[in-house]
Order: sequence, then structure tokens, then C-alpha cells
Amino acid sequence: MMDPSLSSFGHCSGRFALPWAFAGRPLTLHCYRPADLAGAHAPLVLVQHGVLRNGDDYRDFWIDAADRHGLQVIATTFSDEHWPGVESYNNGGVWQGDGQLAAPASWAYRAIPALVEQLRLEQVLHDQPVYLFGHSAGGQFVHRLTSLLGVQGLAGVVTANPGWYTLADDALAFPEGLAGVGLAPAALARLLATPLVIFAGECDTDTGDPHLPAEPAALRQGPHRHARALHYLKCARQQAARLGMPLAWQLHSVPGIGHDGEAMSAICAHWWFEGGLPSADELGRLGGRQIA
Repeated sequence: MMDPSLSSFGHCSGRFALPWAFAGRPLTLHCYRPADLAGAHAPLVLVQHGVLRNGDDYRDFWIDAADRHGLQVIATTFSDEHWPGVESYNNGGVWQGDGQLAAPASWAYRAIPALVEQLRLEQVLHDQPVYLFGHSAGGQFVHRLTSLLGVQGLAGVVTANPGWYTLADDALAFPEGLAGVGLAPAALARLLATPLVIFAGECDTDTGDPHLPAEPAALRQGPHRHARALHYLKCARQQAARLGMPLAWQLHSVPGIGHDGEAMSAICAHWWFEGGLPSADELGRLGGRQIA
């Protein structure tokens, strides 16, 4: 049975929200379409919010870029009521409460390809590119989705400032690594060959942030988010060398930027739609905030 219709998406403009559901649980799609958007083939940016489950804010972070570049935006919002805690959202509901592996069809990560598929079935999406961005807890969500499901059909994937990482290591149990979740033997090589882009704010170094994961597996990756990003890349390089293959990832350590979802959204938009990172002057204007 198809989830609630999304056909109205293509007929709305400005800020709006649509109810949706995945695996029997409600979601909210916080959307934006410029009023003067021409045609139905504008690129679509999917955005994953942080720990505050504030998809409306993350949608708004992309409005300037949407107006400038003619983009459609959907921030898929997982409420804490229906998707409680880190296990349901950041870690994708991969493990059940009894420690058993959940049915893969119910993993929260699968909501994203399911959403894209329904948008195509309802002819809201056609042949335009689709991009995926996540910051903080949303960055955890996005890179774990990439690790477990792959990103076939997406034009670009960016994870920004995750609190910690699922390492490209099939000897460590998920969520620290990729073991125990039924991945095919080729999954690690597929991940290393995926053009994943990691943005790590050089100033995202607060070890006292109450939202910074502090479980032993996270602390093994470094004292703060910036160090953990470097560790993530180092481990991937080691795995790629072990397998005798190139690593397709990029990590950009972004000067002057801390734990800031609004700034990272603007930086990601510049990367995708203006061909690189913003200038030093622009980064200086964006820096100095903390927005989860």
C-alpha cells in the first residue's frame, strides 16, 4: 500500500509541510519550492535535521540557496515521539530493543529511497538530480545510510559534523562498524568507491557539548567531532589500501566553522551548485555560531 499521496508537492510553493509515513510510523516532510520555480524538473535537495528533530529549521536553512539556484527542498523529519532516541534515528532502528537485528525493510534509512521512489511513481520527480545532505545527528543518519544501503541514483551526498561515525570496517559491530547487519561481502568496497563528501568544521572541537556522543566507541574515535572526522577518513584509507583500491571520498576541513547546521547548509549548497567551497570572506561571515 502506498503511503499518503505526495502529488500535491509539485503544486505548492513557499514553505509547507506534508504528512507522510514509513514502516507504519508518521513522518513530516518540511518542504520549500520557490514561487517562480520554472517547470517540474528542478533539482531536489533532501535534508536531514540534527538532534533537535528540527526539520522545519533545516528546510529554512536551504531557502536562500533554493531561491538562488532554483531548487526544491524536502527535510524529512523524524519526530522523537514516533522515532524515539538515538537508536531510532541516528542509528536507523537497525537493532531492536532486545538486541536482535530489525527487519531491514523497517530501517529508518530506507525511508529516504522509499520517499524518492514514491515521488517518482507519483510523477512529482522526473529525471532531475536528487541530492542528500545531513548535519550533526543528520550527518550520522546520512553516512550510515550510505554505508548500509548505498546511494545509487543520488547526484551528491554530504555528511557534515556527525558526532561520531560508523567506520568502514567489517570487523566491528554496527554502529561502530559494519559487522552483524547482514551486508554482502562487496558492501565495504562499494562504500569506499562511493563519492561521499565529508564536511568537518575546524572549530567543531567542543568536548563539553551536551549533544556530543560520549559512549566508549565514540571516544575511541577522538575527543571531539573534528578529530573524529579525521579518524573516519584515516580508517577508510587503511581499508582501501588493504583492498588495493582507490578511496573515492573527500573530506573538507572547513576553516572558521563550528557545529553550525545553517552555515554547513550554505557551504554544501555552494559546493554543489557553485563548484566549490565559499571564499574565505564568505566563510568568515558564516562562522562563529553553534546551531544543531
